Amino acid sequence: MADITTQAGADSAAIADWIKARLEAAMTEAGGPIAITVPGGSTPFPILEELARSDLDWTQISVWPGDDRIVPEDHPASNTGKIRSLLEPVGAQVVTLTENAVPPHFALAWLGMGADGHIASLFPNTDPQSDDPLMVRRLTPDPLPPEAPFDRITLTIPALIRSDSLLFVIRGDDKRAVFDAAAAGHHDLPIARLLGTAKQPVHCFT
Repeated sequence: MADITTQAGADSAAIADWIKARLEAAMTEAGGPIAITVPGGSTPFPILEELARSDLDWTQISVWPGDDRIVPEDHPASNTGKIRSLLEPVGAQVVTLTENAVPPHFALAWLGMGADGHIASLFPNTDPQSDDPLMVRRLTPDPLPPEAPFDRITLTIPALIRSDSLLFVIRGDDKRAVFDAAAAGHHDLPIARLLGTAKQPVHCFT
């Protein structure tokens, strides 16, 4: 079971400071470039904006979306397009997620979680497996979220687990209850499958 540290009440600036310190330590340890994966959605972008304004050396960081809607990058629903427009101007290399992509080992895998327990685009109906032979999959959520009714491309559990640490930013009591139940092994939703596989440290801001 994962080693989970939970921190309540942190704002976007505090979370950005935590991430910055973690990434700078990872670059020092690696002695060179690192890779991270980040989520889409509304919660991460204020944090990413804080990081983009910091003095973090983004030229040494490649950024992988954890998942995306299968739409052009200039579409409003594209995670990759939003991440690229924010982080490429400060020097990051933003990767387009494709089915043939070979994800690296991540210094940090930052994930969101839905109220249904999905992570990245690994929704409950997709039955994600911890021993999935693929690192990237194209999937169709069922039901399709009405705010984003698109097929998805996503990193799988094995790709996400190839990381030095896992990070979650979870807002709302309903999501916190799902996360806590997953950590306790009380259900088998995608978040529980990931946490049940994780051996690295997990940090959760709520």
